Amino acid sequence: MKLKDLIKDIYQKEIEDRFLIYDVQSVSCDSRTVKQGGLFVAIKGVRQDGIDYVDEAIARGAIVVAVDNNQFMDILNKNICVLKVDDTRRFLADTAKRIYDFPSEKVQCFGITGTNGKTTISYLIESIFKTAGQRCGVIGTVNCRYGEHVVPIENTTPNIVDICRYLMDMSKNGFSHCAMEVSSHALDQGRVFGVDFKVGIFTNLTQDHLDYHHSMESYFLAKSKLFSSLSADSFAIVNVDDFWGQKIIERTDAKIISYGIHNKADVMALNIEPTLVGSRFVLKLGKDEAELETTLIGEHNIYNILAAAATSYYAGVKFEDIQAGIEYFNHVPGRLEPVIRGQDFFAFVDYAHTEDALKNVLKSLRVVSQGKLIVVFGCGGDRDKTKRVKMGSTVSALADFAIITNDNPRSENPDDIAHKIASGFEHDRYQIILDRRQAIQKAFSMAEKNDVVLIAGKGHENYQILKHKTIRFDDRQVARECLS
Repeated sequence: MKLKDLIKDIYQKEIEDRFLIYDVQSVSCDSRTVKQGGLFVAIKGVRQDGIDYVDEAIARGAIVVAVDNNQFMDILNKNICVLKVDDTRRFLADTAKRIYDFPSEKVQCFGITGTNGKTTISYLIESIFKTAGQRCGVIGTVNCRYGEHVVPIENTTPNIVDICRYLMDMSKNGFSHCAMEVSSHALDQGRVFGVDFKVGIFTNLTQDHLDYHHSMESYFLAKSKLFSSLSADSFAIVNVDDFWGQKIIERTDAKIISYGIHNKADVMALNIEPTLVGSRFVLKLGKDEAELETTLIGEHNIYNILAAAATSYYAGVKFEDIQAGIEYFNHVPGRLEPVIRGQDFFAFVDYAHTEDALKNVLKSLRVVSQGKLIVVFGCGGDRDKTKRVKMGSTVSALADFAIITNDNPRSENPDDIAHKIASGFEHDRYQIILDRRQAIQKAFSMAEKNDVVLIAGKGHENYQILKHKTIRFDDRQVARECLS
């Protein structure tokens, strides 16, 4: 695309005519991915500044460089076009949309945000649409996938260039919809600028990422950006049982579709019957109503089902296809995923790594457990330190015994993290075993018939981040090995 067409109505400053005819082949904000004939946008991140990588981008073939208005840029190569822009993130989004031919206008995007439930909801929506004979891609924590294409991604929500590329490829492969997890970091950093969301889904808001946002109000404001950006003909699917969900409603022009269990809502679950192998309940969706059975365990998963059902229903999926898609669905990787190796007790691996997520999972298991509830968990290093005591207190109150172990300690001293968690316990029914494999093995050795062992914190992750290295570690695999 000629530069003059790429920046038309986006960039108002004068540019030499010789630059206007440059044929820009790609756009990037990562110098490592720059290709010959590309545009590199230097964005200042949390830890790194794109301005430091301009030379590398040029060496890799960038012919146009966009930098912040206030940034001094002295480039010796006079054949490089330098653009000074007011907002580098907005400029990146605007140019990425054009390079990839406005893909979110071709693929309807469902943005899912909130502290918990995003991944499960995306999987459920995917299953419902598949049952209905429609194709829905997913961009989220576990991966980006559409059909045979499965792409591992580093962040829950990639940058806008990658999003546009995935959406364009989905469109080319016949995908009409995409369920996308949208993190608070992505919203705060403008990583979804330029995505035309047809639906925004709000799950809940509980303490997490305060190392980044510093306060719950700031955390909420980041989440609410998804809904303030929705147009009047879009839908906001909101959990009205959540305190912050009520506030979301005040911040959007979209059509509100409420869901809940305890407060009256447009979409509800009635007559819930929980078990250790799933749940049964009546789904009330608009004027339709039917009894459902699901292998997903716990009230928190019923909320996830309600959100997915509401999204699909108001996107035009038939009620019977929604029912079938939910009942057909089995599990999400690392979300209360059962580990079965012929043992006479129950074992689950779950991603719960916040106080509220742990509370939801433990309460769900406590309701249906016939034996002891044993929990293996830790807290990540270099993250919100204030939640460690709270997570310890939650497990202290809801579990019969806990083994505190390493999560991803990163640069912190694992022993310090473990003892901070332990300070939240009101009894001594816990043990600290920092080696995570040994901790899992210990929990299994303690378990008796009908007991429940929950291995929490890492879920689908297949690695462990230590101080000087990252090692392969998958709770599910290790659990299977220990049970074998």
